[in-house]
Amino acid sequence: MRAAAASPREWDSEIESPLLLECARGNHEAWRSLHFRYYPVTVAFLRKLGVREPDLEDASQEVFLQMHRYLPRFRGSSQLKTWLYRLCITQARHVRRRRRLSEALRSWLSGTTESVVADSEWSEDSARRRIEAALEHLSEKERTALVLYDMEGLSGRQVAETLRCKEATLWRRLHDARKKFIAAVGGSEAAEGLT
Repeated sequence: MRAAAASPREWDSEIESPLLLECARGNHEAWRSLHFRYYPVTVAFLRKLGVREPDLEDASQEVFLQMHRYLPRFRGSSQLKTWLYRLCITQARHVRRRRRLSEALRSWLSGTTESVVADSEWSEDSARRRIEAALEHLSEKERTALVLYDMEGLSGRQVAETLRCKEATLWRRLHDARKKFIAAVGGSEAAEGLT
């Protein structure tokens, strides 16, 4: 059941339907075929969406994990390609958010170190302790939302399901958590990357 790798212009619904059906039945060879066929398309699309090389492999694998997780719910009302593209867009958004958060924290911490530490080297351990201290200023619900969404990269829906709350509640918690986190870290410079 090995299918050739697909290009975006070579989507074939005659191949997709039986392949997806076999995947839904748990056929491992069908999953390998699906991965072989659509992995190059996924990587190329994620790259076009701005996912950088160091994150590309993980982002691609996450797309396929999401596909595997949600395939039983896929009703076929949309084509595989639109669903795959949607998964890629969501994953690229998560990667960019994590990158912005990481860069904002790194930037803020490196800017702070020059004035606070002067000649001594700012260690990763010091940065980790500073972040942990800032997280202590959050309520348990705010901290969990911030960590799951911004640091672990779960989707809003996944975090809401995990926390057993509505997505609107999650977004409010994240907003409040980010404001408190930024205040605790001590800088508005990081605010743009975190909000």
